Amino acid sequence: MGRNLALQVDKVNQNSVAQSLITPPESTMTMTTQAFYSRPVKKNMRYNFCPLVARLITFGGTIILTFIAAYQMYLVLPLTFSEAAVWGLDDPATIILLWISLICFSVTFGCLALTAVSALVGSVAGQDRSFAKPETPLKGKTVLLMPVFNENATAFCASLLAMAQDLKELGETEHFEIFILSDSDRLDYLSKEVTAVKLLIENLSGTMPVWYRRRKKNAARKAGNIRDFITQWGKRYDYMIVLDADSLIQGETLTALAREMDADSDLGILQTLPRLIGGQTVYSRLQQFANSVYGSVFAKGLNAWQGDDGNYWGHNAIIRVRAFAESAGLPVLSGSPPFGGEIRSHDFVEAALMNRIGWKVRMLTDPKGSWETCPPTLLDAASRDRRWAQGNVQHLAVLRVDGLSWSSRLHMVLGFMNYLTSSLWLTTILIGLIISPRVLAQRSDETVFSGDGLVPVSQIFGSTRMLVIFCVTIGLLMLPKLLGLIAGMRKHHFRPVRDRLLMLISALAEQAFSILYSPIIMFLHTRYLWEIFCGKDSGWPTQERCGRPVGALALLKCHSSQTVAGILMTAYLAFLASPLAYWILPVTIGLMLSAPLSLLSGSKMLGNKLRNIGLLLTREEESIPRIIFRYNENVKIFTSVASCS
Repeated sequence: MGRNLALQVDKVNQNSVAQSLITPPESTMTMTTQAFYSRPVKKNMRYNFCPLVARLITFGGTIILTFIAAYQMYLVLPLTFSEAAVWGLDDPATIILLWISLICFSVTFGCLALTAVSALVGSVAGQDRSFAKPETPLKGKTVLLMPVFNENATAFCASLLAMAQDLKELGETEHFEIFILSDSDRLDYLSKEVTAVKLLIENLSGTMPVWYRRRKKNAARKAGNIRDFITQWGKRYDYMIVLDADSLIQGETLTALAREMDADSDLGILQTLPRLIGGQTVYSRLQQFANSVYGSVFAKGLNAWQGDDGNYWGHNAIIRVRAFAESAGLPVLSGSPPFGGEIRSHDFVEAALMNRIGWKVRMLTDPKGSWETCPPTLLDAASRDRRWAQGNVQHLAVLRVDGLSWSSRLHMVLGFMNYLTSSLWLTTILIGLIISPRVLAQRSDETVFSGDGLVPVSQIFGSTRMLVIFCVTIGLLMLPKLLGLIAGMRKHHFRPVRDRLLMLISALAEQAFSILYSPIIMFLHTRYLWEIFCGKDSGWPTQERCGRPVGALALLKCHSSQTVAGILMTAYLAFLASPLAYWILPVTIGLMLSAPLSLLSGSKMLGNKLRNIGLLLTREEESIPRIIFRYNENVKIFTSVASCS
């Protein structure tokens, strides 16, 4: 059956695509596969010293805060045999567990501190740099590059048409072309894709060239798709704006990106900060709101210290084609998946390799005019995270590449830590559960001398020092969001009090859901790392963008381990009457309710009700940008044609 389907796909490709859709004449360019363990010759470039102060404050502040917190936790925990003997915890195994707990806490706290201090610095000094003047005529030729793999053709063709319409209105279409790179291999997707692309070509006839190429095999996935494009047609273009199937960028932003590349000959990649749009479910609307209010704060913090040693997120970015071809060719890692093989999260590595040669990689933190969608449900986001987790684990092998900047290595480490901290958090909780009965076994009236003076032995988890550590940790976790909320309130100072109140309620709702979803994500991330280190490959499933109904039984199966874990932890601590139960109450509630919370995440009805009463609204929903209106109208046109074909 699979062979018959492949033959049908090839038939569609030959009869419909080859005869009706065309590619431009070949303009070949060599894309060199990089040698990871030999240092390349670095090009001369102008160095930006502005981030040095931001780096000093960010990393210096992080180190100081982490040291203080780790020392305070050191004073709380009985980490020597003499101290532990008083608590009845003086066996070697328990001492080792306590030290592991201290290490886990310190690393997790360090990651929180880095994010918080970075956001604080970014709020003060994280400003975008611009070299180009808005009125400067465009020089280079730019291609809007749309790699697709079994995607909704109606959506991405409507998006491309809207971008072209924006450029036409600006009178800049002569500097742009559209190139769709299809790796689709399913007949149902491919037939709709061909129909939609034909309609796109018809609508842009005489306005902008639209090219379409389909590969028979999805070799090396998106990275391989783009590499094949460069080797065949790379010389035809100066710059490429790499898109995802859900990307949308307004014409003013497209031209601004191209002008920046024209103005700075050392600029290799300019990454935009995409805002989230189109959310209808509870989960997607929560993510939209968080991205709208807090996203710029996080991005400015990152931008403050990374400077020209930035990162690339694989889409909604402009790239100098020649620079990419000469420096970003990816080799195949030794070994088999999940650790070896083709590099999954190619974008981080491509940015690092370009920066290694000497090309600037910068980011624009002002999110005007760049959008994407987000997964509609918690499970859809989890599926995407599984791929990302494997890609980030692969980056550990890339850390050894000769000539990488410390910033590039740090980006990869932080990507991996995004998943590892979940495991460290869970490990800390489990250690607390293990030692809790040992502590509570002591007489309730017995007192010992600790850093807080004479305290009941049962209060190892309830000391004043522990409470202060907890509050500081929560404060660092909340600081970036608080900074984003303050900035949002300032922008809305001229709005009625009702609007600002709704924004505050929305922020509280987002935080409440974030607390409930966090332990579920903690379990999922831990499971992903376990699977990866056990050698399980994630594959490359098509990303779900529209949402799919999931039955109650399926949800219970997906979240059974989290639900059982939450129930057992609650029952265990209730039986012991341990004060630790209060510390991890948000965790246990989230785990016990994981299935209904996951079901709620996909509710369009509740998502629409929240929007109708003014909660979780974003800037784009309050005032619809022209290009989003165009996109929505284009979707109707493409849908109508598709239904008639």
